Amino acid sequence: MAESNFVDYVKIYCRSGKGGRGSVHMHRAKYMPNGGPDGGNGGRGGHVILRGNRNYWTLLHLRYERHVFAGHGGNGGKAKSTGADGEDRYIDVPCGTVVYNAETGKYICDVKEHGQEVVLLKGGRGGLGNWEFRTATRQAPKFAQPGEPMREMLVILELKLLADVGLVGFPNAGKSTLLSALSSAKPKIGNYPFTTLEPSLGIVPYRDNQSFVMADIPGIIEGASEGKGLGLRFLRHIERNSLLLFMVPGDTDDIQHEYEVLLNELATFNPEMLDKQRVLAITKCDLLDDELVQWLEETLPQDLPHVFISAVTGQGLQQLKDLLWVAMNSESNKLHDIQSERIVHKDKDVSYLQYELTDLGEDEDLRHWGEEPEEDDLELDWDDSEEPEEVEWDDVEDLEDFEYEDPEDSEESK
Repeated sequence: MAESNFVDYVKIYCRSGKGGRGSVHMHRAKYMPNGGPDGGNGGRGGHVILRGNRNYWTLLHLRYERHVFAGHGGNGGKAKSTGADGEDRYIDVPCGTVVYNAETGKYICDVKEHGQEVVLLKGGRGGLGNWEFRTATRQAPKFAQPGEPMREMLVILELKLLADVGLVGFPNAGKSTLLSALSSAKPKIGNYPFTTLEPSLGIVPYRDNQSFVMADIPGIIEGASEGKGLGLRFLRHIERNSLLLFMVPGDTDDIQHEYEVLLNELATFNPEMLDKQRVLAITKCDLLDDELVQWLEETLPQDLPHVFISAVTGQGLQQLKDLLWVAMNSESNKLHDIQSERIVHKDKDVSYLQYELTDLGEDEDLRHWGEEPEEDDLELDWDDSEEPEEVEWDDVEDLEDFEYEDPEDSEESK
């Protein structure tokens, strides 16, 4: 079977740029025997930045670009010349992308709007040149700061589609047929379970040139929370929906039982989904007569809006759109949308994370790839044979708190 172009989960390796080192240079000019220090500062390393882009619908473009490296900062030069800043790297992602740390499972950020930018990894700051260390008592410093090291991280990008209405139902409930009848979407339709293997979006036209977006996901079955069927992998695509449309065929033995099973699977996946507004649609009503419809209506939950529809004959479709539009624009739903913007994303379970990566084919170790480590040329032209002591970066919290020792001062102290 050909590989699908719908990619909603990908792991990439990101690395920011390291800061350039400061310059140790003495000014030399004719008739100026004591020119003094004029070493410039190093440039900052490039950032790795996430940017929302509404022109992308999947993460397919990142499947073939697993390594994102920002540019390193340039070293400082003579005449107080500052090194060039490293090139920033932008990662364009679809709106609705959630980012996690692939090693700890910790939630990092959520890109929801077009043009939104989030700095994923900051580049290292450039080191100060010896010009910055001149004082009245130390007029010719022969040392400078190294640049801050680069930062690296393995991240998981997880797409959650943005839609107004999400379709929830068992396989063969008529979800794809309804989407194709209400919109111009062309999902795969067949008379067998699990015809839909990936989510689909459709724009449903409404009165007065208005419209709303409907999302169709693969069918779920009882026990999906335990990994049966296609599991709950695709349920994250309806987490952001303001309204859930439950679809149960009219020829089902117990409509209320199937509805309760679907509701229980959603609660197992994310209990917050129970707070969303819900509408029940009884599908395939072209197979039912009026007397059976009246009998079924008495068995349905009384506190849940419902409608009998047939996507083949068009029965009840306009009534369904009216019902969905009223529910989406109700005051209670608007209040829920405001509250949902403040939802705190949960961190991923570390014990389950490796299994999830393996199951989705994203368990490749991306660290041992790419450019060879560059030798950091920090050797300075000292007049004396002594070399500065090595710095343990783990013990240095901030370059501004770093203390440098002048070799000449150390000799005098001896």
